[in-house]
Amino acid sequence: MRPDGDASSTRSSDVSNGVAARKQTGSVNGQSPTHHTAASNGQSAPPRGQHSAYFGHDREEVTRILIQSLHDLGYPAAAETLSRESGYELESPAVAAFRNAILAGQWADAERVLADAVLSGDGPSGAEEGSRLTLAEDADKTEMLFCIRQQKFLECLVARDLSAALTVLRQELTPLNHNIAQLHALSSLLMCPAEYWQEQTGWDDVGSSRERLLSELSKFISPSVMIPKNRLAALLDQVKQHQINGCLYHNTAASPSLYGDHMCDRNNFPLYPSIQLTNHTNEIWYVEFSHDGTKLATASLDHTVIIHDVKQSFAVIHRLAEHEGPVTYVRWSPDDSKVVTCSLDKKAKVWDVESGQCLLTVKEHSEPVTAAAWAPDGESFVTASLDHKAQLCHWSLREQHALYMWPGGFRAADCVITPDGSRLLAADVTGNLHVYDFETHAEEYCLPMKSNITSLSVSSDSKHALISLGEGVIQLLDLDTTEVIRRFRGQKQGEYVIRSRFGGAGENFIVSGSEDSRVYIWHRGNGSLVEVLEGHTVGCVNAVSWNPTEPGMFASVGDDRIVRIWSPTPPAGDGAKRMPASSNGFTRTSALRSTTNR
Repeated sequence: MRPDGDASSTRSSDVSNGVAARKQTGSVNGQSPTHHTAASNGQSAPPRGQHSAYFGHDREEVTRILIQSLHDLGYPAAAETLSRESGYELESPAVAAFRNAILAGQWADAERVLADAVLSGDGPSGAEEGSRLTLAEDADKTEMLFCIRQQKFLECLVARDLSAALTVLRQELTPLNHNIAQLHALSSLLMCPAEYWQEQTGWDDVGSSRERLLSELSKFISPSVMIPKNRLAALLDQVKQHQINGCLYHNTAASPSLYGDHMCDRNNFPLYPSIQLTNHTNEIWYVEFSHDGTKLATASLDHTVIIHDVKQSFAVIHRLAEHEGPVTYVRWSPDDSKVVTCSLDKKAKVWDVESGQCLLTVKEHSEPVTAAAWAPDGESFVTASLDHKAQLCHWSLREQHALYMWPGGFRAADCVITPDGSRLLAADVTGNLHVYDFETHAEEYCLPMKSNITSLSVSSDSKHALISLGEGVIQLLDLDTTEVIRRFRGQKQGEYVIRSRFGGAGENFIVSGSEDSRVYIWHRGNGSLVEVLEGHTVGCVNAVSWNPTEPGMFASVGDDRIVRIWSPTPPAGDGAKRMPASSNGFTRTSALRSTTNR
């Protein structure tokens, strides 16, 4: 599909170990209690306090993490036994005193411990070890003190003791001369009902807020004296993610077992075009599963959009045929009750999925409408157009005029709204990515790319964008840092619009069409090319969509006018062979599909 909208053509295209072992003696005095011998897997435990390695790992670190995890698991007696037998404490007396003071709201005690704290590397040693709190090297005591006094201020407000709150604000927070903007925000709370600011700040109860405060403060404390919360669980998550990243075919929501190394069977991966749908009479340019995975919508050069019932062998539910030109795009509303379609006829239409009736027609664009994106509430949507005077417009289902039109004077080739509704992304035909704050409409940044952008997708967590480029590269972009995390290569692209998407369980894969009639699949975590699938018979594979609720199913569409449904099961009578790609002289049209500009 050519993004220039040429009417003569018709295709749309850890932790540090500098702290000596702490002894469990009732007080930290360097004395080791009587040694108890323990055996594990035929090996005797070394004397407590001896820094021997545990299979290459520091014994103290491992033991203290185990003590913490036993408490987390609800086995306090076992934790105490391990601490007693090993001679290692979970926390030093200073850490315990600081924790208890914060959770009990004993702010003067907490401030005394903090005032006596030292930075990591400058701490006490020998008999003094553990008597003073050890902070991380880059810890900011003023920031910690501000957080403690802010908590004290807020608790005074909750108790409706405005006089005490004002005293804390004036005599304790203000003299710190820290975070002035936050100080002003706190001042404004004095005039608000407690219910209002509690709702605005997410405050629930004093106990929970103190837990959150301790969690924030722990980031400033050296992890060697205060192990991060749920450390073993975090390490196990990393182990599992490492195994997933090393498994090319990990396509299940089930978590890998810790009992053994993990590897998924390739035979359970969707490798075969097991179903083909031939309801369109011309090239198919777009495909998308509904969010619940029960329906599939396809858009075609034949001016129609077809909605299929996935559960009923992909039977046709509706053929939407009111557009006067090729349909370039179709997008499901968040609740799957509606779809919006975009066409070269310069119109966008909203349809009721149940009845198949057109609910709204957007006619205000003077050039082809290239894409659309729903707001998370499902009550409004944005259209992208090659119309440089109205390239991005926000529409309400209840209004007959645009709620907002973004300025900029560029021609938009694609757009998408992040699932959390915070950002609108748009690609212009000259290769720039525009990122806007969706609520304020302000442009956050504009990133120039090396070539034209042919499609945009956003991850379900709203953190990453997938950008297909005309030079044959797909980029995975961090939307907060604008860092390119990974690049995916191999698919053929240059002349036409080819779309890529996230897919599979946990969005573990990147899938894309290609100009060589194939489907390319990469592992998102490690960037490896997992499969190159042959199935379409001629021309480009224009778009792909992975079923969000069925990891073993995705769809692809192309110039051969066929919708192919991929699964782990070979087609009947086809054995274990994949359908080969071949050329049969099929003639393609070339319209909005080209990546060149007018």
